[in-house]
Amino acid sequence: MNHLRLRTLVPVVCAAVVAAVASSAAAAPSPRATLVGSAPPWAKSSSFKGAASGADSVGFRVYLGWRGNAAAAALAVSTPGSSSYRQYLTPAQFRQQFAPSQSDVNNVKNWLTSQGFTIDYTPSNNLYVSAEGTVAQAAAAFNVSFGEYSVDGLTLRAPSSDISVPASLSGTVDAVIGLDQSSALVHYDHVGDNATPSPGFRNAQPCSAYWGEKLASNLPAFKGTTLPYAPCGYTPSQLRGAYGLGDASVARYTGAGQTVAIIDAYASPTILQDVNTYSSKHGLPAFQGSQFSQVVAPGTFHHPESGMKQDPQGWYGEETLDVEAVHSMAPGAKVVYVGAPNNFQDLDAALNHVVDRGLAQIVTNSYGWSTELLPSGFIKPYEDILVQAAAEGIGVYFSAGDDGDETLNVGYRTADWPASSPWVTAVGGTSLGVHSSNNYLFETYWGTDKYTLKNGSWASNGWLYAGGGGTSRIFGEPSYQQGVADPFAGYFGGSGRVLPDVSMVGDPTTGMLVGQTQAFPSGNSYDEYRIGGTSLSSPLFAGVMADADQAAGAPHGFANPALYALANSPAYRDVVPSTRYTGAVRSDYVNGIDDSNGYVYTVRTFGDTLTLTSAPGYDDANGLGSPSPAFVSALAH
Repeated sequence: MNHLRLRTLVPVVCAAVVAAVASSAAAAPSPRATLVGSAPPWAKSSSFKGAASGADSVGFRVYLGWRGNAAAAALAVSTPGSSSYRQYLTPAQFRQQFAPSQSDVNNVKNWLTSQGFTIDYTPSNNLYVSAEGTVAQAAAAFNVSFGEYSVDGLTLRAPSSDISVPASLSGTVDAVIGLDQSSALVHYDHVGDNATPSPGFRNAQPCSAYWGEKLASNLPAFKGTTLPYAPCGYTPSQLRGAYGLGDASVARYTGAGQTVAIIDAYASPTILQDVNTYSSKHGLPAFQGSQFSQVVAPGTFHHPESGMKQDPQGWYGEETLDVEAVHSMAPGAKVVYVGAPNNFQDLDAALNHVVDRGLAQIVTNSYGWSTELLPSGFIKPYEDILVQAAAEGIGVYFSAGDDGDETLNVGYRTADWPASSPWVTAVGGTSLGVHSSNNYLFETYWGTDKYTLKNGSWASNGWLYAGGGGTSRIFGEPSYQQGVADPFAGYFGGSGRVLPDVSMVGDPTTGMLVGQTQAFPSGNSYDEYRIGGTSLSSPLFAGVMADADQAAGAPHGFANPALYALANSPAYRDVVPSTRYTGAVRSDYVNGIDDSNGYVYTVRTFGDTLTLTSAPGYDDANGLGSPSPAFVSALAH
């Protein structure tokens, strides 16, 4: 996708897609208007497998786009020093100024109904009309054929070319989401009715209670060094101590009065009892009354599509991690969990529901798409939702990804989206050392090479995983990054958005201890295990931002302009390579539960950046750095 690079914050893709639609409609005398960029780039003739079944169900959303310059308003209220700084709009005010007109919505509804579709839902901001029908109906309505394509080991449906709409809707319809199955490529960087718990998993012994407690002296040295056993999983008190937040029972800032929304798929049936059990074991207050709630966005598509793999149990663990991470950093904050009823299509609707209803001032998202290889018509609606969030003083945080620069995953260097959007705060991952007094010992880039103990020596398994970063190929460098991220913005020869913006612990080797009801051979029971990924980094940072909002007495909203205003200040710890702390030994049960089938020992190293750079100051591995003990106060004041 080639787009003009702008020197402002305005997302490039928005202008490009709208211009393309408008010019297409103006130039063609035909009664149809093509939505340029609506066919996914992965739907290539070389990967075509056959025609899609016309009888398959399809649910989709027709997006209309904002009136006026909503992006300019969002930037003004987000930038320190602006006369409009923190003069946020209410959802009602935003709708009044920028929402599509009701007559436009009615025109879209009437056309969809005339094509045989069932209308499901339109949100209060009129951003989209949700409908459902069959693939055959969609083919006729959008004047396109549908095929099945092989993508990353999956067989996915997509239109064979850009779709079109009646010319009468060319100035109204912006994009359509759901006709293709790009959402199947989403991954959680670790609301269904399936009540089966996630499969059981337990940390194997030995593991360390804190960094360096136990050395692997019974195993061969690694490159001449006896490494420590990996931590068993950092507890809330260890993480709070390392990042300077203090003991939860006496801390000045706990996120009290703030609300954090978490967006994932499905909804764990045991989440409340799990979090409260976890809290009682680790010195956190239990959720009280309405402090925690689960919501399913209305009007979302409830019919699983043919061939699409559902993974509710995997997302149960993701929700557990996210909620417990936020609660650990901000135990006084309210938490609203918003679950899409499937793992592939409705995450955009869930995000829009939070923003349009003003359910929270902070939103953390521990999912994303590997790369930016998505149709521009898929990206544009998300960007509109993010613009509304910024205008309303809502900060949106995304995991930066768990595949580093993606070169060893997809074969070329790329950032992940939505983390690459200039309207979100992208949170990268670190490897963290916490010592015996809950004190910060070290932090370095999370980039892991794995070695397995075989026949008395360590055999290399190569690169394993890493925190996401890099330079966007589709978004220009936003104004808030200029002068800070410039050395990395030009990686592809232009001037691109660089990520991550900030970082926190994400390395599973130095991850967080979480507690969850799981399915063991002996039955379902609560147990605790170590977990990581930038799925951990994002909710941890969201919790820290809730503390900062409490300290400031007002939401920071879209925080990037304020975060970059503190670049190279004591608000951050600079995350740089370490020559002393290079990795740890991890012990795992072969069967994941107990020692009946023996152990596997591996070394997990730190700091393999691939083509990313970890260096003093801002970099494309860890951004501005991780929050220091001075962060909350510095950002608040």
